[in-house]
Amino acid sequence: MKSRLLILIPILSLFASCSDDITGLNADTKRPTTTQPQYLFTNAEHALMDQVTSTSVNVNVFRLYAQQWTETLYPQESQYDLTGRKIPDTHWAVLYRDVLRDFKESKNLLLTEKANFVGSPADAKVLDNKIAVIDILSAYAYGILVDTFGDVPYTESLDIIGHPLPKYDDAQTIYKDLIGKLAAASASLDQTNDSFGDADLVYGGDTAKWAKFANSLRFRMAINMADADPAYASTQALAAVSAGIFTQNSDGAYLQYAEVQPNANPLYVDLVASGRDDFLPADTFVNKLNALADPRRPKFFTDFPDGSGSGVYTGGVYGALNTYGNYSHITETIQDPEYPGVLLTYSEIEFLLAEAAERGIAVSGTAATHYNAAITASMQDWGVAPAAITTYLARTDVAYATATGTWKQKIGEQSWIALYNRGFEAWTSYRRLDFPVLAAPTITFNELKEVPKRYTYPGIEQTLNKTSYQAAATKIGGDTAITKLFWDKF
Repeated sequence: MKSRLLILIPILSLFASCSDDITGLNADTKRPTTTQPQYLFTNAEHALMDQVTSTSVNVNVFRLYAQQWTETLYPQESQYDLTGRKIPDTHWAVLYRDVLRDFKESKNLLLTEKANFVGSPADAKVLDNKIAVIDILSAYAYGILVDTFGDVPYTESLDIIGHPLPKYDDAQTIYKDLIGKLAAASASLDQTNDSFGDADLVYGGDTAKWAKFANSLRFRMAINMADADPAYASTQALAAVSAGIFTQNSDGAYLQYAEVQPNANPLYVDLVASGRDDFLPADTFVNKLNALADPRRPKFFTDFPDGSGSGVYTGGVYGALNTYGNYSHITETIQDPEYPGVLLTYSEIEFLLAEAAERGIAVSGTAATHYNAAITASMQDWGVAPAAITTYLARTDVAYATATGTWKQKIGEQSWIALYNRGFEAWTSYRRLDFPVLAAPTITFNELKEVPKRYTYPGIEQTLNKTSYQAAATKIGGDTAITKLFWDKF
């Protein structure tokens, strides 16, 4: 009898605790509907870095378009097939959905917190700093979209309720608005206070570094516009320099990846964990470095045939079928799971300063001094010995006074080398300066006769947002891979 009573008591208690309100039964306690702004920020920052770092042919083919790498058994992407794997769709979706949307949600939570703020003055400054950092990285992401596609949704983007079929805004207008936001965000940062702290995977919440990043990004975008609007570009470039841009390698925007997935470097995932041998250094790139006896070669790829120190480097034929074992390979350095991803470097800024000087923009220093500083910074970043750097800069085919060609060729070719493993920016530099001279492979998708100048718009946009898509395609001169962007004038 006693044992039956012990069983009955919890049963009676269960019934006694019941009520007519059953709404709580629909709550999934394992899938929360609210979150914290720092979680969304970290997720977006990580997704952004992954997108510009990855070499998966489903995600990012920019190293191929820059002809720094090529493929082995499946050369479709090196032959400019964008639609077989829906590459534009993925690039678009990651940047809008996984990056910009999360940044927007994080900012909305911070704005709500600000509207109801009850903390200290110092806490208020931290809150404002967080909002500014989000604005800076959002500008970076939108800049990638413009530099990839041209006109894209901007003023009506990220608003599925209000604008389910967003219009495409003019690319140059977007650029100028982004530059304005970068200027405002940099000026608003209180550099004596923190921002996201450890939730910031790039600068650890260091607002002084974020200010330099914002100014440097503003400077880069201004130089991109130099052929489209020289006066505006000059004004913005000088303002950015005055506000404070990168001055050393440690200023660069790097994200230190972790040893294990899903936080390992995407290159490790694509090149090692996948167990596949899909990529090789391209002959276009390797041949140029061989001609210059460039000391970065052993940092970039293995020697051939067995990596034993032969000092011979051989690239796979760009855009053709290649046998993996017949060529040099991608160095193990960048296949390390902890190898950092990068958004912007000091070397890149020095090349842009050299370009600015040649364009007549009154930055301090000469084109030659900035050119040398850019090459030096790149080599230091890759661990090249000082003596080797000095020897390289003294070569007649490297020295600014004696190297072949116009300033565009000198800066363009050396920038292309220094931007190794940063395919998107290497491709952008090529498109802006038209150097190095890159030729399309013999076999190409749709029989393209030149290197693509942009991605075509995503197929899903052509289906679901047809009216806006058609208007944009008409405005830019046709949705083709060889339609130039607004800043690509020559």
